[in-house]
Amino acid sequence: MHLPLFIARRYLFAKKSHNVINIISAISAIGMAVGTAALVVILSVYNGFDSLVRSSLSHVEPDVLVVPDSGKVFIPEGAAFGWIQDHSSVHTVSSILQENVYLSYDGRNGIARAKGVDKVFEEENPLADCIVDGETALWYGSVPKALAGIGLAYRMGINPRFIPAIEVYFPARDRAFSAANPAASLKSVKVWPAGIFSVNTDIDNNLIVLPIDKMRELLGYTDEVSGIEIRLKEGTSAKDLRRFIKDLSGQLGAGFRVLDRFRQNESLYKMMRYEKAAVYLILIFVLIIIGFNIFGSLSMLIIEKKEDIGTLRSMGAEDKLIRRIFILEGWLISLLGLAAGLVIGLAVVWVQRRFGLVGMPGNFMVSAYPVILKPLDIVITATSVAVIGYIIALLPVRRSEIQS
Repeated sequence: MHLPLFIARRYLFAKKSHNVINIISAISAIGMAVGTAALVVILSVYNGFDSLVRSSLSHVEPDVLVVPDSGKVFIPEGAAFGWIQDHSSVHTVSSILQENVYLSYDGRNGIARAKGVDKVFEEENPLADCIVDGETALWYGSVPKALAGIGLAYRMGINPRFIPAIEVYFPARDRAFSAANPAASLKSVKVWPAGIFSVNTDIDNNLIVLPIDKMRELLGYTDEVSGIEIRLKEGTSAKDLRRFIKDLSGQLGAGFRVLDRFRQNESLYKMMRYEKAAVYLILIFVLIIIGFNIFGSLSMLIIEKKEDIGTLRSMGAEDKLIRRIFILEGWLISLLGLAAGLVIGLAVVWVQRRFGLVGMPGNFMVSAYPVILKPLDIVITATSVAVIGYIIALLPVRRSEIQS
């Protein structure tokens, strides 16, 4: 193996009689470097946005959510729920009651997703860091208040400094629908705007948070909840989270579903993964096209080195050894581009993470493009480029006239 590599390295850096071979080889290496750097940078940007989305959703989505396997509500009673409260990894446990409702505010009407929350949620309020106007308190003495997403607030003109109440309507469960007087079939509660929050577009446009007591009054429930939100202590590992979910599922038994953050918003996280995979495949395809420059330069090199091939044969070299020389020579071009691309990509990611040179357009939650480097992405990128380079180096050698 040392002899083919030694000769291949000499061929790579030696001056060729046809300068175009050097030019094509240099273009191939530069193209591989640019493609590799682009892969590293773009995958890091996707990781950054993924982390940003997960971080923003953590304000409204708990680490673990318990929901009924069938139906909309349940009463949280039994040993399993005591087990949750006593578990060493649990930070807070709060009850929620959610439903789509009809809102009316100061002459404007709309549909929203109302989320009733208990005192535990209010005390720990994960939305506190997302408040852009007003305050987080859901009670002012005996007066119930509400938090609205900024998109919903803008659409309906909700303002924490205005006097009008938000009227929340839902069809009464204990009344038959009357076509003659539809309003008689509705129940309503009033809450006053306390604050406006901003998480992401989907949540901001649809969510309103109010006390769970008012939601129960609206829906006609007493102790029922639609879910139990569990937030684990900071520093809980992914392994401990999986073990907790497995143990909790065993404690609850049939009739309940235990959801982590991925399963709470499965379609969103799947879409983000598919987008990242699609970009990766597109860039790999571009690298394959760039790699065919290696095919051209290696084919020309084989033609140029026919005398050397004859000399090697006269010295007893077998066709297998000669083929290996040219395969390694072509592969070295890819590996040089790979090494340079990794260095460039890592440097760009470090500079962006350290100084935030490339800013985000518009009024976004971060000022610069977020980047997160994952070792697995580096391994996948390096392996992909190396394999592509090796396969492309094989093609001209197998098609050439290197034979006895």
